[in-house]
Amino acid sequence: MLFQNLGFSLVYVLTALVVGLSFHEASHAFVANLLGDDTAKKMGRLSLNPLAHLDPLGSLMILFVGVGWGKPVRIDADKLRPSPKIGMALVAIAGPITNFLLAFALALPLRFHLLTFNPQKIFALGDWNLYLSPGCLFQTAVSLSLGLAIFNLVPISPLDGSRLWQIILPTRFYNTFVRYEILGVFLVLGLVLADLYLNTGILNRLLLPPLQFLWRPLVGFGQPFDCITRAASARLCGT
Repeated sequence: MLFQNLGFSLVYVLTALVVGLSFHEASHAFVANLLGDDTAKKMGRLSLNPLAHLDPLGSLMILFVGVGWGKPVRIDADKLRPSPKIGMALVAIAGPITNFLLAFALALPLRFHLLTFNPQKIFALGDWNLYLSPGCLFQTAVSLSLGLAIFNLVPISPLDGSRLWQIILPTRFYNTFVRYEILGVFLVLGLVLADLYLNTGILNRLLLPPLQFLWRPLVGFGQPFDCITRAASARLCGT
């Protein structure tokens, strides 16, 4: 299991992923509805309730493989204004933009040092106490929100970034591409698995530089995933 060495930090990771994915998917539904397609609205996808957006298989993949997905937002491209291609691009870019905005909002308390990284007791039951570090939770959420945004901007179908360059394709090529975009799922999954288990480092080299570049102006100290890295190292060292 990818997260086996994280200990309680796994709670931070899963919480951040649930929040990030919920905002990401809801934003697709919101923009689609704004542009004339109410399909997602009728399916209850305008909600920020995580249960509306979490895909069972995608959630299990996150836990056991380290990469997964939310429930895809169903879009009727023919209803989108001003055209199916441009409308789909606008719906797609809404997800990464929302994750960037979420990261900015969550980074503010860190930037102004309003949160402590010391564990705080948030629940007690008899002799059992539950502690949580607000700083670590927000740091993880900012890291993963930025990561989701950057990853989804990779121009490979079915990631959101693929919709942007598809705008320039002639319509007949665009329609052909859409029919075979399922092949992109296997390409993306293959890249992630190769990074995780073959240590190719392709995605790390692609995603980490922009993530670190954005981290400094947003947060102002430390590095992305500092809490998770420290937790994993401590577990691996047996401390």
